[in-house]
Amino acid sequence: MPDTEPPQAAGVVPTAAAVAGVQRRTVAVLSLGQVLGGLAFGATLSLGAVLAAELSGEEAFSGLAAAAVTFGTALTAVPLAAIARRRGRRVSLTTGMAVALAGVGLVILAVALRAFPLLLVGFLIIGAGQAANLQSRFAAADLATDATRGRDLSIVVWATTVGAVLGPNLTGPGEVLGDAVGMPPLTGPYLFTVVAQALAIVLYLVAMRPDPLLLAQRVVAGTPAESRPIARADRPLAARYAIFAIAAAHGTMVSIMAMTPVHLTHLTHGESDAATLSIIGLTISLHIAGMYLLSPVFGILADRIGRVPTILVGQALLAAALLTASFGQASTTSVTVALVLLGLGWSASTVAGSTLLTESSSEQLRTRRQGLSDFTMSIVGGIGAILAGGVLGWIGYGGLALVVMVLVVASVVLAPLGWRASAARPAAGSSAEG
Repeated sequence: MPDTEPPQAAGVVPTAAAVAGVQRRTVAVLSLGQVLGGLAFGATLSLGAVLAAELSGEEAFSGLAAAAVTFGTALTAVPLAAIARRRGRRVSLTTGMAVALAGVGLVILAVALRAFPLLLVGFLIIGAGQAANLQSRFAAADLATDATRGRDLSIVVWATTVGAVLGPNLTGPGEVLGDAVGMPPLTGPYLFTVVAQALAIVLYLVAMRPDPLLLAQRVVAGTPAESRPIARADRPLAARYAIFAIAAAHGTMVSIMAMTPVHLTHLTHGESDAATLSIIGLTISLHIAGMYLLSPVFGILADRIGRVPTILVGQALLAAALLTASFGQASTTSVTVALVLLGLGWSASTVAGSTLLTESSSEQLRTRRQGLSDFTMSIVGGIGAILAGGVLGWIGYGGLALVVMVLVVASVVLAPLGWRASAARPAAGSSAEG
């Protein structure tokens, strides 16, 4: 299939002020949607490894839950991007969330039936929701200018913080509620997931009008090239580096994060199940806070000092996380600190990398490359989660952290490939390379 997109009918081209107004509304809607999406996905992260180990009877299989989610994200990223290209972001995002809702139902059924293969199928389908959440950051950039693209994208990433941090900490109340209504053990928190995803679907269907991507396509089709505020020259080498940097950071994060609940279970051996779940929930919550809470800082940094320098800041944070995890593996406090640093490094790399990818791609190739990026990062994350289980059993948590360091090194070594399109903060409305 050729790497092009169909032209849109020009129609009436809105004024710059009208586009700016739609952009503000879009960022607000996407931000609220990410709060709900983060709430839904937070419970999935905190319970997935535990459920996989419980149903399979093998700790080595605990990483398959995260792997299934990431492979599901990979399988749906490109189709959802194609839907966005043809039907707009609104249809694409609601489709992803609706499919994920069906996956949650399968997970609950799998636990009730003690069916491990069905559990993995459920997590695979849940990946569609994560693909929609990932696409939201690109939706925030559809109508953005060069001067604010990193900031707008990062605001939507930041909004995930509220739900994602709260989600894992609802495991206790969710379990109580689930037990009260007769749900299988450890599935009660998914009640919150169902409600959050349903609300996100309604939000996108009702409030995302006009559609930002369809409007952006109208602006491009009906405006002279020299006057287009959202058009960019195509820079394939920089775009490829952006895809690599995003995928490597994600692979690093997933490999360590997926094994952390299992490692913490070993460290808290002798504690009650409730105490262990609380420690896991707190650690994952702080990790997710690291992923999202400071993303506006990294977005502003990417707008001011450039995209690639901010990616390198992320690599430094990831390296610090891996070293802390390796040398502090015997301490729950050190593991928690490592997970926070891991989240921060992922945030800087993902925000800056996503911004670099968007502005390095022409309008005709942008959504296709965005889908390819989400596919690639999910595949790398899924492979990382699978291999991490074996490496954990072979050389332990500390050894796993050192092995994963190769991805950080590769991102640093290849950074010059993306430097040309990494800009210091351009003037508002500028389309200069920088």
